[in-house]
Amino acid sequence: MSHTLAFPVPTHAGSLESYIHSVRAMPLLTPEEEREYATRLTQDNDVESAHKLVMSHLRVVVSIARGYMGYGLPQADLIQEGNIGLMKAVRRFDPERGVRLVSFAVHWIKAEIHEYILRNWRLVKIATTKAQRKLFFNLRSMKQSLGTLNHDEVHAMARQLGVKPDEVVEMETRLTGQDIALEGNGGDEDEHFSPIGYLVDPNAEPALKLETEDSARRHSEGMASALNSLDDRSRRIIEARWLQEDGGSTLHELAAEYGVSAERIRQIEQKAMQKMKAIIGEF
Repeated sequence: MSHTLAFPVPTHAGSLESYIHSVRAMPLLTPEEEREYATRLTQDNDVESAHKLVMSHLRVVVSIARGYMGYGLPQADLIQEGNIGLMKAVRRFDPERGVRLVSFAVHWIKAEIHEYILRNWRLVKIATTKAQRKLFFNLRSMKQSLGTLNHDEVHAMARQLGVKPDEVVEMETRLTGQDIALEGNGGDEDEHFSPIGYLVDPNAEPALKLETEDSARRHSEGMASALNSLDDRSRRIIEARWLQEDGGSTLHELAAEYGVSAERIRQIEQKAMQKMKAIIGEF
């Protein structure tokens, strides 16, 4: 889809304002039009229908991207990443599910924006687990109306987000901290006390580094092979449950998406995990 059609792309400030104005002026689709275009795309792989579905929902991406401007990243880049999520949603949208495209696309748009933020923001390296990533996004959002958290607020937030209180304190400290230069400004004293002078990577030994890289490569290949071995539904469930930056979907959300019970989703998930574990073990 993205290789055959050109979409408007926001860049610098001037054109960004023009872009936002233009996408807001694009007409919305009626439920009947949306269903017709989605059916054409699903049944006939009609690229023009995909184009109409994407263009009519670009304003949704702009609206969602505005909620992530506090991370200090260019709004144009946030919008572009969100547009990628929108195009993925359009490709996967099934009009027979009985839901509007906008409801289905929100998850995909946010997922792409979250991944971009986690790749590029200066604090992302501490958000390495699923729980930490959830804490990273939720704490920043929750703190917009709060000052420094007191003891009770820390414990309440830890319970709400399912993490330890000391993790909340650490994340809050880093969120409110300031950047420091890795290298000094040129003076001998600066060079002595700047981080570049005392930060040493204990894993820099060549043999250990090669071993680590090889292990990571084999793990990545095993994961890719395991995912590719699954049928479309099982893969979608695994990706939605465990490979999303925002904490993933619940069993009940996926049950509603597929029109089955939450227990059935759990069974599919368990069977897929067992199959993946066996394949990953081979690597």
